[in-house]
Amino acid sequence: MKRLVFSLAWAFALLLACSLVSGAVVEHTFNIGNLTVSRLCNEEVITTVNGSLPGPTIYVEEGDTLVVHANNNSPYNITLHWHGIFQILTAWADGPESVTQCPIRPGGKYTYRFNITGQEGTLWWHSHSSFLRATVYGALIIRPRRGNSHPFPSVYQEVPILLGEWWNGNVVDVENNAIETGIGPNLSDAYTINGLPGDTYNCSQNQTYQLQVKHGETYLLRIINAALNAQHFFKIANHTFTVVAIDASYTQPYNTDVIILAPGQTVDAIITTNQTLGSYYMAFTPYHSAPGVSINNNITRGVVIYENATSASPVMPDLPAQTDTPTAHKFYTNITGLAGGPHWVPVPLNVDQHMLITFGIGLDHCPELDPEGCGGRNFRLSASMNNESFVLPKGLSMMEAFFRNVSGVYTRDFPDNPPFVFNYTDPTLETNGTDIAFAPKSTKVKPLTFNSTVQVVLQNTAILARENHPIHLHSFNFHVLAQGFGNYDSNVDESKFNLDNPQIRNTISVPVGGWAVIRFQANNPGIWLVHCHLETHLPWGLAMAFEVENGPEPWVLPPPPADLPQC
Repeated sequence: MKRLVFSLAWAFALLLACSLVSGAVVEHTFNIGNLTVSRLCNEEVITTVNGSLPGPTIYVEEGDTLVVHANNNSPYNITLHWHGIFQILTAWADGPESVTQCPIRPGGKYTYRFNITGQEGTLWWHSHSSFLRATVYGALIIRPRRGNSHPFPSVYQEVPILLGEWWNGNVVDVENNAIETGIGPNLSDAYTINGLPGDTYNCSQNQTYQLQVKHGETYLLRIINAALNAQHFFKIANHTFTVVAIDASYTQPYNTDVIILAPGQTVDAIITTNQTLGSYYMAFTPYHSAPGVSINNNITRGVVIYENATSASPVMPDLPAQTDTPTAHKFYTNITGLAGGPHWVPVPLNVDQHMLITFGIGLDHCPELDPEGCGGRNFRLSASMNNESFVLPKGLSMMEAFFRNVSGVYTRDFPDNPPFVFNYTDPTLETNGTDIAFAPKSTKVKPLTFNSTVQVVLQNTAILARENHPIHLHSFNFHVLAQGFGNYDSNVDESKFNLDNPQIRNTISVPVGGWAVIRFQANNPGIWLVHCHLETHLPWGLAMAFEVENGPEPWVLPPPPADLPQC
């Protein structure tokens, strides 16, 4: 079996070589700078790409090479991450600050260059520095290679729908204030659809996204949750969806009237405009998995307007309750992968490395030299994985330390299991769990043998709050074998594994008070971040990283580009 897997890796290398020869080079210039915009009765100075919110939509075909020249004209350090891209032997272009690169300084520039192989569908790009992801983001659409087609009927039009999050104020200041006080960031003031807050907010009647449609046509909605802190239900009044892809992986067609996305996730869904001529609200409402944790609970909406419609009052959809976990869980678990479809990867059956990773919100002690730094309290919010609270290194990126074999930047001892066993999802931990809420700060990675198959049980904990957490793995897709509530029990839950046609994702929403089992093949050398895609990961610490060793030629991490920013 291992010989077969290894030969598959070499076959993939040949596929990559063919792609580099046959694909086009798609080139963009991203000028990152400040822009003054008016939202919610206020003028705000925000950081954007090419003066737009969201930033430019990138269109490529599978097999193309994407080249993005990033010029940082903003006053902030910045990096760009290409969320969901495999980055095959192009790990230097992945983007997370201090992990794969040092930041692009104000006035600096860096060219991201990578091939897009074995992927089709909807992904996105965003800043991976501080809270700048709130305004520095955009869609990345991968169409089939020329001559190929989608595994579903052609549609009349494709429409990117990006959910964003808006603060009245400087988002870098929002993050800095959260760090200084030791509590969570201020709640956002609005959500947006394609940069517009919609008519439920003050001064926003004329800032509502509108989608003009023709009767009797089909539309492919490429839906992206680019919000920082909230999962969302999405509905269109009187219309149903057929989901055909998630996270740029094709699915068996799944019919539903409601979609849910966690931050970082994407859904491709087809709608048919078969209703009476008129106007219909499309609406996002937050999924509030932890009612005891404050969130921005505002509804945000746009309008679907039929051509030649005369109705002035749009129809409003019947939205789920914001605490409707059964509806969220049904959507997250009912979708299956399109086995045998384009770029389908069967589940690897032999597992080389097993891990159980517990995670959740916790506490950290305030600095002794700054007793007022936490507003007079003796603790600040923190987060951890397997009781290790991740800290970004300074002075050198983790990738450069890996490539140059520099010690002292990180250690290779991230644990395979939590340090002690307890009732991870016991509800009493929300109020009585402070004795186990403190975790040491560290920069630890888990080394992985090249081409090994890794199975990870992601176990939510109830310490301080039970909450649904979206976990994103950089550079790799993974099979979602099973999900459930309570504590994972291999004796019971392995029987639930879908090894035939599981969904394939890059961001998994682990159920509130529950678990998920994922499996992937570590076939790309480099340092790859794993983190919560809520803004609780950095600097709060809900993260870790995999160090995938070099394989035989050509599976060796190449030297860094000459223009790679230095710390």
